Amino acid sequence: MTDRNRLKQLLLEKSYRKGTFTLSSGRESDFYIDGKQTTLSAEGAYLCGKLMFEMIRAHKDKIDAVGGMTLGADPLVTAVSMVSFLEKAPIPAFIVRKESKKHGTEDYLEGRKNLPAGATVALVEDVVTSGGTLIKVIDRVEAQGFRVGAVLTVVDRQEGGAEALAEKGVKLEAVFTRAELLS
Repeated sequence: MTDRNRLKQLLLEKSYRKGTFTLSSGRESDFYIDGKQTTLSAEGAYLCGKLMFEMIRAHKDKIDAVGGMTLGADPLVTAVSMVSFLEKAPIPAFIVRKESKKHGTEDYLEGRKNLPAGATVALVEDVVTSGGTLIKVIDRVEAQGFRVGAVLTVVDRQEGGAEALAEKGVKLEAVFTRAELLS
């Protein structure tokens, strides 16, 4: 079984649920993908990290760091960074806070000291619906002087996120689209 097929199996076993759900975008859906159930498992984290690192490596831009919005991206940025180290091509991780710290540096970015000035970064997310979270992350990262070279997700629900990001000039790359995951 390939790594991608095994990850699909894990996502369907651990993360996919049928029913009526309200998504973070406010939309209602007849299914839900709780990516953290997979990304917080040892095997799921490793597979996501490995597959996303391969996507980053294939990118035309040199990626200096990998990050995303807390909480969905936390296990992913760690997994990608750890896999990159094991592959002898280390990429540091960073996390974007939902709100700036109310003390100390009052910063949005955690892990900033690991990022070279003007770094080109890859942003990751577990599940994308409308793209709103990633747009917020892109704005915050670019406001700090970094360039977004790649935007990756484990699952693209195919509900407008890729199109919203394209309007911002960014291409969403997915390990799985909804159609691929549910086929």
